[in-house]
This record gives sequence, structure tokens and C-alpha cells, in this order.
Amino acid sequence: MIKTLARSIREYKKYSILTPIFVALEVVMECIIPFVIASLVNAVEAGAQMSQLLYYGLILVALALLSLMFGSIAGITCATASNGFAKNLRKDMFYRVQGYSFENIDRFMSSSLVTRLTTDVTNVQNAYMMLIRIAIRSPLLLIFAFIMAFLMGGKMAWIFLFVLPVLGVGLILVIRKTMPLFKKVFRKYDTLNNSIQENVKSMRVVKSFVREDYESEKFETAAEDISADFTKAERILALNSPIMQFCMYVVMVFVLTFGSYTIITTHGASVGIGQISTLLTYSFMMLNSLMMVSMIFVMLTMAAESAKRIAEVLNEESTLENPENPIFDVKDGSVDFENVSFKYSQKAERMALSNIDLHIRSGETIGIIGGTGSSKSTLIQLISRLYDVTQGSVKVGGIDVRKYDLQSLRDQVAVVLQKNVLFAGTIKENLRWGDKEASDEELEHVCRLACADEFISQFPDGYDTHIEQGGRNVSGGQKQRLCIARALLKKPKILILDDSTSAVDTKTDAKIRQAMREYIPTTTKLIIAQRIASVQDADRIVVMDGGFIKDVGTHDELLRRNEIYREIYSSQNKAGEQNA
Repeated sequence: MIKTLARSIREYKKYSILTPIFVALEVVMECIIPFVIASLVNAVEAGAQMSQLLYYGLILVALALLSLMFGSIAGITCATASNGFAKNLRKDMFYRVQGYSFENIDRFMSSSLVTRLTTDVTNVQNAYMMLIRIAIRSPLLLIFAFIMAFLMGGKMAWIFLFVLPVLGVGLILVIRKTMPLFKKVFRKYDTLNNSIQENVKSMRVVKSFVREDYESEKFETAAEDISADFTKAERILALNSPIMQFCMYVVMVFVLTFGSYTIITTHGASVGIGQISTLLTYSFMMLNSLMMVSMIFVMLTMAAESAKRIAEVLNEESTLENPENPIFDVKDGSVDFENVSFKYSQKAERMALSNIDLHIRSGETIGIIGGTGSSKSTLIQLISRLYDVTQGSVKVGGIDVRKYDLQSLRDQVAVVLQKNVLFAGTIKENLRWGDKEASDEELEHVCRLACADEFISQFPDGYDTHIEQGGRNVSGGQKQRLCIARALLKKPKILILDDSTSAVDTKTDAKIRQAMREYIPTTTKLIIAQRIASVQDADRIVVMDGGFIKDVGTHDELLRRNEIYREIYSSQNKAGEQNA
């Protein structure tokens, strides 16, 4: 896990190394200052001259300035290293997710990925910042202060050997109690984020069913659950302070009592006032160092679970990889399914697709129809290798899709999904996903083919109209037509329309299909539809049911011989007659 995360430090290694060096120098300066102060106090007590006092004063000023300088530099290098590390972590995770197959994505909730990219990275960033600065500073300060205390205090310094183990045992018990609580919290964060994400995305549904109170209660329950765990952990962590205070007062009472007694009985011969004050200073340093060490352990406890979750994302290997010697050229748009069976995971009990044999010639228009759950969308996802087949093979241009370079294959397959997706930006920017070099004339041309120009021209800003995230400011039908135009702009060898004209009227649907026949005649077109009217003029129609291909033929052939197709046709025609 540490090796996985360390790979994201990269160009910030220099700052990560410089930080502990400057921290060590800062600690040395801080530990020397009380020693000089003790000498100054003893000199004053002995009746020192002004020149001697100025000498000590200049040394103290120089040490303070050096400590300040080293501390400031350490702060700058630490901030640079930790923020750079966090930036690289987010970048590496995001890039890793981009390379996932759908099978990989299915293993993580989107809300969980968001938590890992935000909260978990922040926790690891804070822990890393503490590791390269505070985790170096505190032990060094503790060691140096301990050594200096023995040099200055002699026998009195043995009190630390009795106090420190008591403090250490208390801190260990606190950490052991809090660690399981923090581990539970991050899993609950995923649930909380999932609730927020669902609620925001489905706001219209929530409001239409008047379920605001139910959603608020669900969110409140999740938030209170996290709050309860954090409160419990914080209550235990709060014990750090009284433990520290107790140890500090024990040291103070002992040093002041025993030190005063020694000064009085020996008349300052063995221990001076300067030594006593310095010993108290070093005791504060040591105890504060231990307090910081305890906080480091708490932060590391929180960060350990976050680091594990981040490493899971970074170590997740895509189930789809390029072959060693990939093929980059897709010859044509022919598609062959040869004895294909597929299931979404190895643990699945049944196949989503079974014994699929289908051969599509380049340039053909193929309609795919069937009831809900008949695996129509699953079938077309295998063409662009969003999933790999479980058995058999899928060939494009006569070559198994697993032999192609993934990017080259997907560049030749344009998909207009059932759930149309538009991104925040102008209409032009969304369309140029199909071809980033497309001219304005080409954009307007494909929009006319997709019947999108008629509503774009009504917008005040035309093609420069801003589309909100997810396309919230356009209707379902407008969104579908923009997505079809975007796919046409790509001029692919294979075009897949996955129920992508369901929100447009039949007249517009017919216009779009006619335009596709004329604009991309050599492109293989696969049209998944619920309406028979959308596929009845296709070269062939595939009827699917329960993951099997039940029949393949023209509209007239299927009406004569296929009962499923006949039932769909009859039900839709009756509905049309009733509506008329």
C-alpha cells in the first residue's frame, strides 16, 4: 500500500526530503535556546556585566531567527510536497478510473469513488504533511530535549523516565480504542454520499412523489450515524489532554520541589535557578512533543483506512487490456458474433447472453427488438469491447475485437446510449466530442440531419448556447437529437443507436433514419428500439428474448413466422388506433 501511494510523490520528492532536514535544523535551534537562557540566568545571578548580557542576547536573537527561518522554509516545502502529493494522487486515481472497464466500474459505487477522490485523499494529504514535518519534529524534539534535560538537570531528569511510560501507555490505549471507530466511519461516508448523489440526481422524482421528508430523514439518519461514531472517537481522544496535563503537573511539582530543596540545601552549588527553569522548559518541550506524537498516531489511524481505499482504486487492474501487438486499422464495419455467451461476473448464476450467432455485413442496417431484460443493450456493448465475451468471439472487420487497439476500435464505433449524456459547455463543445476539428458548417450539417437545427436556431445564442451539467436545460428529445448529431460527426464504421429516438415523434424518427441512410451509407447501423416503426425498414431485424436470439429477418418475414414480433406489432398498432 505504501509503495503504491509513494509512486504519486514523483516530482515532489525533493521537497519531501528537504522538509525533514529543515525541521531537524529548527529543532536543534529550539533546543539550544533554553541552554543559552540557563547560562544567561546564571550569569545574571553571578552579577554579569552588560557586555556579557549583550553577548547572550545576540546569541538568542540569532538562534531565534535561525529557528524561524528553518521553520518557515520547512513549512513552505512541506506545503508544496503535501499538496503536490494530493494533486498527483487525485490525478492518478482519476486516470486509473478512466481506464477501467465497465466490469471494474461495477465493483465501486460512484459515491464511493467520489469519497476516495475527496475525503480520503485529504486525510492522506494531512497524514503525509504530518509525517514529513511533525512526525520528524516531535521525536527529534523529544530526543534532544531529553538529552539536554539530563545534561542540565542531572538526577532530577530521571523523573521523565517514570512519567513517559505512563504517558505512552495511556496514548496507546486511546489509539487502540479509536482505530476501529475511524475504520467504520469511512464506509459510512460512502453511504452518506450515495444518499446525497441519489437525491440530487433524482430531485424531480423526489418532488413529484412528495418524498422530501423521507429523503431528509434518510440523510439525517446517515449523518447522525457518522456524527455518533466521530463523537465517540473524539471523546476518547479528549483523554489525551488530561493525561498530558497530569504528567506535566507531576513533572513541574517534582522539579520545583526537589529543585528548590536542592538549591536551598546546597546554596546553588549543585543546581542553579537557570538549570531549574531550563529543565521546566525542556519538560514542556517533551510533553508537547508527546502530545503531537499522539495526534500523529490518531491522524495515521484515520489515514490508514483512507490510504487502503485509495490503494484499492490504484491497484485495480482493468479487465480489458490491449494485446501485446494490437491491430490499429479497422477494415470495415462488418460484425460477427460467433457462439457468444456472456455474463457480467464470474459469480453470476446465469448468462446474460447465450449462444449468439449473428453475422452483419458492412453497411447493413440492423434493427434489434425485444422486451425489457432481453439483453439488447448487452449485445451491442460487446462490439466496442466495453465488456469481453465469456465464451465465443465478437469480430469487427473480420478480426476478433480483443486483437484491436482499444482506442482504435472505439474510434470506429459511435454509440448513442439509451441514457443520453451531455456535458457542461456550449452546444458546439458537446458536438465536437464527435470530431474536435469539425468546422461550424459541419456542425450545422449534422444537426440538420439529426433534426436538431430546428430547436437550436430558436435559442438566442444558437450553437453557443450553454448546456448545463447533464443537459438539464434541454428536453429529452432535444438531448437525443444532439447526441445523434455528435455521433454522425464522428463518421464511424459502426453506428449504434440504443433506443436513442424514444423521446422524438415518429415523423422526426423517420427523418433521422432517412438522413443516416444518405449521409453514412457505408456505415453499419444497429438500431435498438421499442417501437417497431423505428426498425421496420431495416435490412434485417433481430428479435431477442431472455438473452437468446429468437429470430432474424425482414419486417414482413417476422410478421409471418415470429410470434414475439407479431405480438409487439399488434400491441403497438392497437395502441396507435386507440390513440387515433
